[in-house]
Amino acid sequence: MALGFFNKIMGDNDNDEQVNEDEFYTVSKGDALKDADKTGNKMILLEPRAYSESQQIAEYLKNRNSVVVNLKRVTSEQAKRIYDFLSGVIYAIGGSMQKIGVGIYLCTPKNVSVQGKITEENAEAKETTSKKNTNDELDW
Repeated sequence: MALGFFNKIMGDNDNDEQVNEDEFYTVSKGDALKDADKTGNKMILLEPRAYSESQQIAEYLKNRNSVVVNLKRVTSEQAKRIYDFLSGVIYAIGGSMQKIGVGIYLCTPKNVSVQGKITEENAEAKETTSKKNTNDELDW
């Protein structure tokens, strides 16, 4: 403890990256949440009810937070507009978007790596149907 205090006084910044275990466990929940806001370590779940809420989703992504967006509460037209807007945001920040259910998408910024893929139960039936369809419609 005294060594850490001495290093701060002397300007030794090499140990700034190391976290003292005692300090880690004594941080209050509020302080931990504030730190998470700064570093983008949050997973945010949203169900927008209007296109106007898509800008807030973009702000979360710009702040390096992951967002799960459920588009089931909006009309099909609004869902397409939100999806298109978020696709542009994801492209601009270098992130990724992955479908995790019907009308539900995981949007992640560049600093988050997503491994694996969720497939639908009737994926084989959809592949056969999609080959017959020439339209590229989104499944809402």
